[in-house]
Amino acid sequence: MRVVTVTFNPAIDQTVTVDRLVPGEVHRALSARQDAGGKGVNVASCLADWGVEVSAHGLLGSDNAAPFEALFAAKGIADRFVRRAGSTRVNLKLVDEAGTTDVNMDGAPADPYQIDAVVEAVAAEAGPDTLVVLSGSVPPGCRLDIYARLVERVDARVLLDASGAPLREALAAPRLPDIVKPNRHELSEWLGAPVETLAEVHRVAADLHRRGVRLVAVSLGEEGAFFLAAEGALTARLVAGSVASTVGAGDAMVAGIAAAIAEGGNLERIARLSTAFAVGKLGRAGPHLPDAETVEALAAGVVLETVASFDTNLAGEGK
Repeated sequence: MRVVTVTFNPAIDQTVTVDRLVPGEVHRALSARQDAGGKGVNVASCLADWGVEVSAHGLLGSDNAAPFEALFAAKGIADRFVRRAGSTRVNLKLVDEAGTTDVNMDGAPADPYQIDAVVEAVAAEAGPDTLVVLSGSVPPGCRLDIYARLVERVDARVLLDASGAPLREALAAPRLPDIVKPNRHELSEWLGAPVETLAEVHRVAADLHRRGVRLVAVSLGEEGAFFLAAEGALTARLVAGSVASTVGAGDAMVAGIAAAIAEGGNLERIARLSTAFAVGKLGRAGPHLPDAETVEALAAGVVLETVASFDTNLAGEGK
């Protein structure tokens, strides 16, 4: 199975590491790096590391496209991006001992004709043997129902990783994505109410599944992740070792879901491989995986727990 990623709002991620981030203080950087990024670009990069055939679609500013073009060429990712005038946004990631503080820009306004060109290009490439991954925010001027529109337009399985209005529009449409991967905050934002306990996560995920989403994967930070499909429900946990950067860990999980689906894996394989991708990426800066042997060792070490209350009442449900 081929994978197509879509990134309407890519970014160059400038990651600056400081000893301790103190608001209002002057800091001296311990290190700094720039990586071609944006959620779909990160997904494509990790999939290419795993050996999955992947093409990357979206909008890319011509003025600073070089880092993206270098990444695509180095990893054999098919570059399907529509070039637009101007520059791609630059996002700032401030890393200290407490974690990562993100400062994300909106991006340049979108040209509706170029958005249409991306939609048509994705629809032309997608087919029954394709998984389309729709990831991230949309730029100013882009229709907020763009992901709903793509789900309806493509003849392929669709994995959606989005938040805010684009997620709400996609989940309110007649045809739903096959797979969604929100985190707990995004679930709360979509529902309009706090989703704090694991029981609440289970309930909201079950509702999405009953409405037609075949696989719901909820990332839960240090608590691991929750996976729900017609096969049943699992929680997956794996303690991370050394952490080089948390930037893109969620995108690596999406890539792991896509990679497992591309190889025809069952729910257990999806949970193990996506968790291993996320934890493996934590040990590397930028959107990159360790070698396959390391990832498989991590996957074997993932602790899975069956959520028994879902075993019978969800069997056979879904789109």
